[in-house]
Amino acid sequence: MMLYMGGAEANVATALAAWDVPVKYCTVLPDNFMSRHIISYLEYKGIFTSSIVFGGSRIGLYYLERGADLKGSMVYDREGSSFSQLKSGTIDWDRVLQDVSWLNLSAISPALNRDVADACLEAVEQASARGITVSIDLNYRSRLWKYTHDPVSVMAPIAQHCDVIMGNLWSANSLLGIPVDEHIHDHRCKQAYLDHALATSEAIMRQYPKCNTVANTFRFDQQAGDILYYTTLHHEGAFCTSRELTATQVVDRSGSGDCFMAGLIYGLYHKHGSEALLNHATAAAFAKLQEAGDTTEQDILMVEGPGG
Repeated sequence: MMLYMGGAEANVATALAAWDVPVKYCTVLPDNFMSRHIISYLEYKGIFTSSIVFGGSRIGLYYLERGADLKGSMVYDREGSSFSQLKSGTIDWDRVLQDVSWLNLSAISPALNRDVADACLEAVEQASARGITVSIDLNYRSRLWKYTHDPVSVMAPIAQHCDVIMGNLWSANSLLGIPVDEHIHDHRCKQAYLDHALATSEAIMRQYPKCNTVANTFRFDQQAGDILYYTTLHHEGAFCTSRELTATQVVDRSGSGDCFMAGLIYGLYHKHGSEALLNHATAAAFAKLQEAGDTTEQDILMVEGPGG
């Protein structure tokens, strides 16, 4: 068994730091030797850790069979973790958000319990009030949503404060209540998915007017173990799609979506055009499939490839 440091927001932070974007990481950790190891790791990666809050007694874990689908074989052990005990009013947002221009979070965090969800809502409210760009990854994990049968009621207020929303057709349905065609797979047609992605993006922007950028990822298992991957982006009134990418072997699926989110943030942070930022995010996410563990080791030259 291999042990890796990871987590959705931490994976995004690690990628951005590797691409020379200044980033700091806010979470809750116990005050023990393992936390000090994690903090040393983050700082080694170039991530500022001054916003980490100490409390509780254990770090959350999850177990994943390497190469297996995230939805089928991931086991979470988050009960009683320091982060799971986070409550609104705990974090000094004036200090944490000082000199911050972007706040990113994932749907994995508010899935833990009502108190953490309230803290996430507080975070996006505080960021939005300060004019900070807010992004969220709609990474839906049904096994985490135990405290409510209605994730939409939790996620909708958070999404109201988001400028950038990333996910897929199915997570948008599960977490934001955006309609999805339950028979779309019957079409066996890429264009059907692209058309649905456009409709989903437009529906998200209508339902959440602050949102100006929506991205969708598509990853399909093919015969003989191949992976088909492509993405879409709706940004500044334009809808664009990536080219299809196929992998004949996957080392590890974990962290690929986080790498895509990091690519989106990187492109938007540097004010790249829609096509350029989508290509960067897609290339980073697809290459992550060939890396073991949650975090990527790609530098910016590796992502951009020959010729930049």
